[in-house]
Amino acid sequence: MLPRTGALLGVDFGTRRIGIAICNPEQTIAMPLETLHRSVPARELARWKELATDYRIVGLVCGLPLHAQSGDESKMSALARSYMSWLAAELRLTVDFQDERHSSSEAELHFWATGRSPQKNKAKLDPVAARVILQSYLDQPRASGTNEEISPQ
Repeated sequence: MLPRTGALLGVDFGTRRIGIAICNPEQTIAMPLETLHRSVPARELARWKELATDYRIVGLVCGLPLHAQSGDESKMSALARSYMSWLAAELRLTVDFQDERHSSSEAELHFWATGRSPQKNKAKLDPVAARVILQSYLDQPRASGTNEEISPQ
């Protein structure tokens, strides 16, 4: 299981961009952090290592793309799992997955509520979606360890 204290990174996985959010060490409040533009894996890993070191990250929470109606995993689910498995091993951190259905819609609502167009703020939308994912994770009970996790190897 992920540690109950210490900063976590929330991840909104995408093939072109990855939204990243962070929570406070008490794991009560998630905040958007940045957008990582997909590139060469070594360059991406360097940025992940910087984040993990600078913010003293103790674990990762990745949104798991599921089919809206059935809740079944999708092709994007497999890509997210593969990427996060690689990342967990490289960073030596545990990853937990959170259902991300409706996270993008909630992020778009945030922009509309603040009088901004989500379409004109695509790069800023991803970290807000990551915040929604991470906050959903933080808000649920974790005593039973029912979420599926990937531990570093």
